[in-house]
Amino acid sequence: MSRIVSVRTVVIVILVCLSSACSKTDPGQNLKSGETFLAENKVKDGVNTTPSGLQFQILKEGNGKSPAASDSVTVNYKGMLISGKEFDSGENISFPLNGVIPGWTEGLQLMKEGAKYRFFIPSALAYGETGAARVIPPNSALIFEVDLVKVNR
Repeated sequence: MSRIVSVRTVVIVILVCLSSACSKTDPGQNLKSGETFLAENKVKDGVNTTPSGLQFQILKEGNGKSPAASDSVTVNYKGMLISGKEFDSGENISFPLNGVIPGWTEGLQLMKEGAKYRFFIPSALAYGETGAARVIPPNSALIFEVDLVKVNR
């Protein structure tokens, strides 16, 4: 009986791994793909690039306050890999701006309350070589759509 259980366990593990839950992405390839994506993206109409390499598009201008890095903010957002695969989203999420990835800290300071931006974040301004929680592979460039709902001073 234990041999049957072992064989079943092995078969289940193989099926799970084939479904990509065990797949490993190549960090070097992720970095290269992100760099290529960002190089092609920066020449598109409406895409702006900061000195750090953060790229952004203004989808809707706001007219309220702009946050400082020391402020807390409330946002609606959607996060995607450059493949377009959504990995996270949230509505009316509040957090200290200096407690998130550098691309968010920098990008949100460009916004005013009521604005909606799309950020294209290089790996170095995101989760870098470590990635995040098995959801974001190492060295991944990321895309976020962010609505700045409120600056909480």
